[in-house]
Amino acid sequence: MSKTCQYYFAPHSPWSYLGHERFVALAKAHGAQIDIRPFDLGKVFGVSGGLPLAKRAPQRQAYRLVELARWSAFLGVPLTLQPKFFPVSPDAAARLIIAARLTHGVDTALQLSGAIMRGLWAEERNIGDEETLVQIANSCGLDGRALTKSSQTASVQAEYDKNTEAATAANIFGSPWYVLDGESFWGQDRLDFLERALAS
Repeated sequence: MSKTCQYYFAPHSPWSYLGHERFVALAKAHGAQIDIRPFDLGKVFGVSGGLPLAKRAPQRQAYRLVELARWSAFLGVPLTLQPKFFPVSPDAAARLIIAARLTHGVDTALQLSGAIMRGLWAEERNIGDEETLVQIANSCGLDGRALTKSSQTASVQAEYDKNTEAATAANIFGSPWYVLDGESFWGQDRLDFLERALAS
């Protein structure tokens, strides 16, 4: 019986971007199903004591850039440390990913997630802009216009809210966050631990 890993992430998180392809690959390698759950990290910060980047102490902001550069080089994943369109609201992108899952399934939603995060962090695209999201969806072989329309429905918003509520209930406070058999793994730098858990 295959395992299922819940995948909580915010599409504007550079750490989610750095870990995305590795996570998808290791889940596939171990025959694990992915329960993809984009969530509202800002709301989770509000109840977990987290701070948005602009409100963090200068030394924390500076070290974050050091670590991002370090991980980007180590993984060979291109990343612009201070992209043109960041900070950016992730809500429209998250809803688009949810719409893709509901309409086309998990694999398509994962592909779109990767393209959106790469768009922000490697290609300096504005993932808060509807037209940009349409273009990214089109590049994944989807009907971006139709998918965007679907992403604006009440049912998709309800799914987004449900993911956020589930994240709060599970004591999640960061992105990305993986849950396997009730065990939490926070951050792309915990993927080695997650892989060992999948292999056990």
